[in-house]
Amino acid sequence: MKRKLEFSELVFKIISYTLLTIFALACLYPFVYAISAAISGRSAVEYGEIVLFPKSIQFDAFRRMFNDNMFWNAYSNTLFITFYGTIWALLYSILGGYALSKKRLLFRKFFNFFLVFTMWFAAGIVPQYLNYLSTQKVFQKVGITDDKWLVVIAMGMAAMNIILLRNAFEGVPSEIEEAAIVDGASEFQVLTKVYLPMCKSTIATVALFFGISRWNGYFWARQMISNSNEHPLQVFIRLRLEEFTDAEAMAGWNEVYASDSVIYALIVCSIVPILIIYPFIQKYFAKGTNVGGVKE
Repeated sequence: MKRKLEFSELVFKIISYTLLTIFALACLYPFVYAISAAISGRSAVEYGEIVLFPKSIQFDAFRRMFNDNMFWNAYSNTLFITFYGTIWALLYSILGGYALSKKRLLFRKFFNFFLVFTMWFAAGIVPQYLNYLSTQKVFQKVGITDDKWLVVIAMGMAAMNIILLRNAFEGVPSEIEEAAIVDGASEFQVLTKVYLPMCKSTIATVALFFGISRWNGYFWARQMISNSNEHPLQVFIRLRLEEFTDAEAMAGWNEVYASDSVIYALIVCSIVPILIIYPFIQKYFAKGTNVGGVKE
């Protein structure tokens, strides 16, 4: 039998649900607006007539975007960086978190302090940029001329995610590890057969963090990748935005859709993959953050 809510509890629930609904609509509105602006006619977009629903519906902006080979090239570059970048970052984060979770690790306290120290005192953009330039030269000397690998390998460090995994691994009962060792399991087998399955929620959450970070990466990709054929999607969108907002370059624009509609179409297409993947990982999100963020 359900307990009858007190008046204060009822008021709290009403206020909470109302605020959550408003917040959810506020988050959803920009995406709906982007879709509407992408498929609306030129005059409706240029004169700011779009509020929620599209007007003078057309799909020429999407058609122009889909016919742009540079768009698909940038999309493939983003998929490359996201896929390999997430795997690489997740690999070393798992190994680092696993090692730091072991009390038998020599100088464990020093390594943990040093890891947290990098979160308190960052080197700054200029030293980081110089470090990436030096790394780029090393890559070129060994024959790696594709700067996407620089974004994948050299820019994969995330101390917070290593800490989340370390805390999750520390939460695994030591008796289970001892039982696996008694049965003849090696260190690698203990990690893959015991720790990874028991911490899959945190691992999925960290993978989501890394994936979104790589997918939305713009600044360092813009700075370090000079070849336009290697630009990821976010850099491509920015370059197109600069092109379409140039008054001189757009003086002869006579399409039935606004130039802004192409930008909104690009934005929509850049969000869709994350929207598809997120629901499958969302169920692990709260649990993984709680497990990895709390240390007993």
